[in-house]
Parts: sequence; structure tokens; C-alpha cells
Amino acid sequence: MLDIRDLVHVYPDGTRALDGVTLSAPAGVLGLLGPNGAGKSSLMRCLCTLQRPTAGSIGFDGIDVLAEPQRLRQALGYLPQDFGVYPRVTARQMLEHLAVLKGLADRHARREAVDAMLARVGLWEARDRTLEGLSGGMRRRFGVAQALIGAPRLVVVDEPTAGLDPEERNRLLDLLASVGEQVVVILSTHIVEDVADLCPRVAVLAAGRIRLQGAPADLVAAMRDRVWRTTVPHDAVDALRMRLPMLSTRLSAGRTMVRVQADVSPGPGFEAAAPTLEDVYFSTLAASRPAR
Repeated sequence: MLDIRDLVHVYPDGTRALDGVTLSAPAGVLGLLGPNGAGKSSLMRCLCTLQRPTAGSIGFDGIDVLAEPQRLRQALGYLPQDFGVYPRVTARQMLEHLAVLKGLADRHARREAVDAMLARVGLWEARDRTLEGLSGGMRRRFGVAQALIGAPRLVVVDEPTAGLDPEERNRLLDLLASVGEQVVVILSTHIVEDVADLCPRVAVLAAGRIRLQGAPADLVAAMRDRVWRTTVPHDAVDALRMRLPMLSTRLSAGRTMVRVQADVSPGPGFEAAAPTLEDVYFSTLAASRPAR
């Protein structure tokens, strides 16, 4: 169990990146949704002991993370949004090196673990290629491999599907789903579809605070009969936005599909729409913004 309580982080320039974050996560995949600048990466860095928060506490399976960061590191697998590797080292060599750093001292056991992990992430055929020779999707898969080597009990992945094509994305999400059957996985992203496809629990972080959390199906059900849609000319969108709480817009064939939130029909031309997790997300972000 991961238990974060009243976490605050203020940077030297006064930026308050985290403002009292409280969050619990049992075994399974927790989707942490939030826009750019919401504080997701700051939270991940505090959780992974890369920076010490200004206030609050983090506990994991009996470990006081702030008091004993090294114990947490022994149980941690981390895939940051951007990570560097030695470009002229092969995938197998690099993963063996990282396995040593994670405590796999026995050479035979380490080689077995590395080979099994390369096969698991679909890199066995590319095991002897240098990392600079791997495609973007392959490098991302290598990042997952280095996060999972050593059987971590807590896995943190930050924007793991950014820049991946649909096939690579599906492969990565399937892998994370299988890992999440036994350990705590924190998936930090701004891509709602990733969370909807993968996560049994979701939390929305905005302006440094957890604004909403729960099971996606329950959160979507709470918006039933409160989402409406219509199609309008593109030049009519701004006027509609001034009048109604707009959730999202999409341009199609020169016209704009609009989704709004309202307890009753907003008027002629609107029809009821089945709510989605994306509607929940945009509604939560809108509620978190200061009133104008």
C-alpha cells in the first residue's frame, strides 16, 4: 500500500507545485491524470526520492520514505518521462548493468532475469543492438524493462505512451496491466484514453491538488444525464462557450461538435450524450479553475 499524506512542495522561486496531496493506492494500477503543470512530475519525483517535499509524508509497505529513502529505492521501479542511456551499449549489456545496480549480484540469475525481461517487453530479437539503434517505441520498451528488472513492488511510470504509435501503446499498456496484478503501479499521464483503457482507479491532479479520485466507472456514472452534445458552425463556438459550461469541442467537416455539462437540456439542437471519462476529466479541471 502506498500512502501519501498532506504532501507539499514549494520550489525556491516560490512555485507551489504540490499543495496538500493526499492519496492512497493498493496493489493495482492507479491512473494519475492532470494537465501539463498540474504537479504530476513533482509528485513523481518526491515519490521516487529524487527530491524531498517541503512538508507531508509518504509511506509504502511500512517504509517511511522520507526517513528511509534507500529502503524505498530497493523496492522501486521508475520510468521518468525523459531518461538517458549510453547510446553505444547494447540493450542486453545496459540492462545487465542496471540489474547489478538493483542488487542482482549472482551472474547466472542476473542473466536469466535480463533475458526473460527482454523477451517480456518484446526486445529479445533486438538484444544485441545498441540503444541508439533502437526505434523510439523500442527505447520506451527498454525504459519499461529497466523499471521492472529486479521485481520492484512499486512501479512509477511518467507519461509512458507519449510519442508511441497505437501498436506500441497497446503493447505497453498490456504489459503494465499484467505487472499491476501483483504490485502498485502509478501511471502518470495527461492522456485520458490510457487511463480509461487500463486503470481500475483514477485520481485527477490539478494546480497541485487531488481534485477527484475513484473507480472510472463510478465517476462516469455520476455524470449520467448531465452531458449534452450538438454540432454548430465553427464561428458560433465562442458565443456558446460564454453561455454554457463547455466540456470539449472537436472540429469535423467544417463544423464543431460540442459537449456541454448541464442538469437539463441546454436548449434546441442538443441531445443527451453518454458520459465518458474524458467528460469527467474536463469537468473536474473546469471546477478547479478560479472563478473569473
